[in-house]
Amino acid sequence: MKLHSTNYFDTFIEVAEDTKVDCGTRPPSKESKTVAEMQYELLSKNPYEYTSDDIFFQIYAERNDLTEAEYEKAREQFFSKGQPCFRASPLTKTYGFGIHSNSEGRIALFGMETQEYQDFLADKNIKKIKAMKSSK
Repeated sequence: MKLHSTNYFDTFIEVAEDTKVDCGTRPPSKESKTVAEMQYELLSKNPYEYTSDDIFFQIYAERNDLTEAEYEKAREQFFSKGQPCFRASPLTKTYGFGIHSNSEGRIALFGMETQEYQDFLADKNIKKIKAMKSSK
């Protein structure tokens, strides 16, 4: 079975051109956590600890109440189909965050107002791609 990955390496995902914020903004809390809120919590507390695949699967597992024993089979099933990557995440489209993937594919979150964000944009050794626009 072919597995599809969302991981990038030495890549910076820039904020979408049509974002409505001018700085990284924490997603609002709701009664049941949104995908954006879950992504934000995992990334803000654990920079460069997880790959993109790890984050997307962890959120899928939590939302579907999977047990650890089910993870291996469920992860294989989850990635047997293509999944949207962080270019389509509300964090990069709506909430003003860029995502940097290091050489190991581990990711961290950077608000568009930060010096680190500007440094990634200026770094010629890092591939840059834009988040998807919210509107066509």
